[in-house]
Amino acid sequence: MAKQFYEFKPLNVGRYLLWSSFALVLLIAPLVFTSSLSHTILSQMGIAIIVCLSYNILLGQGGMLSFGHAVYSGMGSFLAIHTLNLVSRGVFPLPVSLIPIAGGLASMLVALGLGWVTTKKSGTTFAMITLGVGELIWAMSLMFPEFFGGEGGVSGNRVTGSKPWGVSYGPQVQLYYLIAAYTLVCTALMFAFTRTPLGRMLNAVRDNPERVEFVGYDTQKVRYFSFVVAAFFAGISGGLAALNFEIVTSEVVSGYRSGAYLLFTFLGGATFFFGPIIGAVLMVLAFVLLSEFTKAWLLYLGLIFLFMVMYAPGGVASLIMMNLRLAVYGHLRKIWVAYLALALTALVVFLGAAAMIEMVYHLQLNAALGSKLTFMGLGLDSRGLNSWFGAAFVLFTGLGLFELCRRQFTHEWGEIQENIEKEIKRRQAL
Repeated sequence: MAKQFYEFKPLNVGRYLLWSSFALVLLIAPLVFTSSLSHTILSQMGIAIIVCLSYNILLGQGGMLSFGHAVYSGMGSFLAIHTLNLVSRGVFPLPVSLIPIAGGLASMLVALGLGWVTTKKSGTTFAMITLGVGELIWAMSLMFPEFFGGEGGVSGNRVTGSKPWGVSYGPQVQLYYLIAAYTLVCTALMFAFTRTPLGRMLNAVRDNPERVEFVGYDTQKVRYFSFVVAAFFAGISGGLAALNFEIVTSEVVSGYRSGAYLLFTFLGGATFFFGPIIGAVLMVLAFVLLSEFTKAWLLYLGLIFLFMVMYAPGGVASLIMMNLRLAVYGHLRKIWVAYLALALTALVVFLGAAAMIEMVYHLQLNAALGSKLTFMGLGLDSRGLNSWFGAAFVLFTGLGLFELCRRQFTHEWGEIQENIEKEIKRRQAL
């Protein structure tokens, strides 16, 4: 029956602006950061965004804690590098720009086989199965050097095949724009997936699987199809990584890599779609930049993860959204002084703790170089009592000041939240 009235659906201007801004950032980023190192880092960020978003289909959208997601990004890398070598030998006439899709399809086929067994159970059992599958594939990568390349891995050359418009993907900036295009399209497709009936049903399976089964849906099939979708996008990221590094080793299917996806997706904020994007950027910055500044970077990373789990389990995205809520109701300006005090006192605590950590690492790893070291431009003596006393004094002084500021912040935060709730009720009553 035809409708007897017209419906007016206004355009979602905010969403269009957001996606346009995302595309603009991807477009101009290499024009702002022009060095070759910057282009490499930006390329890795694009790859990480895809794989973290694909992991979040499992963790954030479906509540499936996986310890083996690197299996699917890694298998995509291996299949992509073998496809690239076939193209180089003239056996397979495929444009280099489409090789990541070959990696995605290969990972999807792997997930079609392994996913049915993996998704038979949920919760802790699912997590243990993914861990077992991940360890199995990692062991196989060392047992079958014909496919996985052994300890040396499999290498390739992305400057091969046809070169339309002179694009050879030799310069890093050309490859970056290919990665940026895949990043934009894959991000849009994964966002669209969250709005499909399957994506909505996946949320329902996460929240209340018993009710989903009661209304007639097979929860395993929902998890299985979503698992395959996540593997496809993970494979695309793996294919892009194969083009970026031109070598694939057994490390790409290791539990270490899977743990990194889990950690940074959680840090970014698994409950928000844009959270894994933040986590992906943080992952690349930690692996590429932080690891160059200090040998204790994994310790710092672990401490950050610990504090985020304790005080901000929603990740960085939740912190952004909470403060966005304050800004919408006009209360953010009332609390910026408290934020500044917290930041400064936290910095003091960090300096004291970091000085002690660096001295311990220096004693353990660089003892042959003497007891002297430089930290934040200051000279420290890892065997000198004055350096240890000074670091401890800064640490405990900062802790005392931080606690005072935290109590004041908690009081102001509580008052602001009460005012917001009152304003919400007032608006609802109108």
